[in-house]
Amino acid sequence: MPTATQFLEGEPTPNFVQWTPVFSGALVASALFLVLLAFGTALGLSVASSAPTWRDTSPTLAVLSGLYLVLTGLLSFGFGGYVAGRLRTKWAAVPHNDFVEFRDGTHGLVSWALAVVIVAVVSAGISAVAVPKSAPATNAPSTTAGESLMAYDLDRLFRSDRATPADIAYTRAEASRILLTAGSRTGIRDDDHQFLTGLVASRTGLSPADAERRVQEAIPATALAIKRARQSAVIAGFSIAAALLVGAAVAWYSAHLGGQHRDETNYPLRWELNRVPAVRRS
Repeated sequence: MPTATQFLEGEPTPNFVQWTPVFSGALVASALFLVLLAFGTALGLSVASSAPTWRDTSPTLAVLSGLYLVLTGLLSFGFGGYVAGRLRTKWAAVPHNDFVEFRDGTHGLVSWALAVVIVAVVSAGISAVAVPKSAPATNAPSTTAGESLMAYDLDRLFRSDRATPADIAYTRAEASRILLTAGSRTGIRDDDHQFLTGLVASRTGLSPADAERRVQEAIPATALAIKRARQSAVIAGFSIAAALLVGAAVAWYSAHLGGQHRDETNYPLRWELNRVPAVRRS
């Protein structure tokens, strides 16, 4: 560890954390993370999707999406940590030792933390801007979580040749709340089942038998949609946590590597072969 006397002959003791390299590394890491994330989403490697047929035929895509997110965190946070460690100003009085390596790693870790905050803020801003455009204002009071989860099943449930009733939005929301109980431990209660059958029959003009058949088809479809949504949430949560943890470790190591290159220690073999010793002049 350096002591205060090591800095008496030179400039005043600098701060332990230099924020310019930290901010530089964080901006680089967050920008690269968002670019790679957008690129993966364009290729279909997303851990979440609103499509009703999402991952129906390819369970492997769920694993590939999670691995891509982890790889995105590894590359982006690793590069940002390297930038933070490489740009940090070295204390002239202190040789490259364990303390310098700890400072480099700390700068990479702080840069990683700041990059996570930037990505979270940008993602929240994008979501806040995108959600209102995709949800009609007229249906906002009656919209429930089940409406987006089982929209197609609700369409099939209330499909009819009759004119659409004015209060169909509330009817769909009420039906979705009943169908959401299909994912519970006890399932849909008998009185709710009967009420939903009568609701479908009154809104579509179907016979009680046909309305019952539609309800019987909608219940397992809803349970499957709820199961997929839960699996998607687990995949997304695990992938994000793994990407962040791997990113923190890689940012620390990359900052340490950037510090080595800054201090010109532990040259790679290619650098060693290309180095030309200086010629002394007499």
